[in-house]
Amino acid sequence: MKTDKPAFLKVATYNIHKGVQGLGPARRLEIHNLGLAIEQLDADIVCLQEVRKVHRREEKYFKHWPELPQAEFLAPPGYEAVYRTNAVTRHGEHGNALLSRWPVISHRHEDMSDHRFEQRGLLHVEVKVGDATAPHASQTEPVNVHVIVVHLGLIPASRVRQVSQLHKYIAREVPDNAALLVAGDFNDWGARISRMMQSKDLQEWQTNAQPTYPSRLPMVQLDHVYARGLRPVSQMVPHGKIWQRMSDHLPLVAKFER
Repeated sequence: MKTDKPAFLKVATYNIHKGVQGLGPARRLEIHNLGLAIEQLDADIVCLQEVRKVHRREEKYFKHWPELPQAEFLAPPGYEAVYRTNAVTRHGEHGNALLSRWPVISHRHEDMSDHRFEQRGLLHVEVKVGDATAPHASQTEPVNVHVIVVHLGLIPASRVRQVSQLHKYIAREVPDNAALLVAGDFNDWGARISRMMQSKDLQEWQTNAQPTYPSRLPMVQLDHVYARGLRPVSQMVPHGKIWQRMSDHLPLVAKFER
């Protein structure tokens, strides 16, 4: 009897819209629901964008604002949380985060701001993957995997320059033979950024697009997980009313084999 081979790695990327939805008096705190939802995704690595470290005005407005920074609050039990700030605003700061079931070896940050109106950055985390007891592991030999979390700009020309910067960063900081994932909100409504990623041998699951935005009526896939040195085997987007209400994006979940 044939059995499905377990994936080597299950990765999710999710723009959480700072844990708050709605506008003005109608805005609501979704961070507690997001914590439950992220745990249900059961991903080995979760890449997050628009994550609050602190926001002094929202802390006063919402009665149940978490005491912990959002990255630490959202980490399921046993996961490590890594956060680095991209943007500093009048009331606080936010950026990218990575939650890992696996031990974190190192992490660093690089500013990717293309102009003064959008503060952007990349988060680079090296993770040691491999344990026979892990839910999605198919082997026991530990492997170092480099994961880069990005949130690209809203202006097309900015995104092109940011991806060019990303390529230079990878060439400088990631060994050629290392397993690499690049995940996040690419903000690209066309195919240009995808072509740029593929030109550097960064591949994603190609069988069918998985729209992630807007969450209430998904029309376009803004969120992606690209890989080098790992083979994409599937991707999916969860749907339903609870996912629609928690953020303006839906999460994307991708699986990879060695």
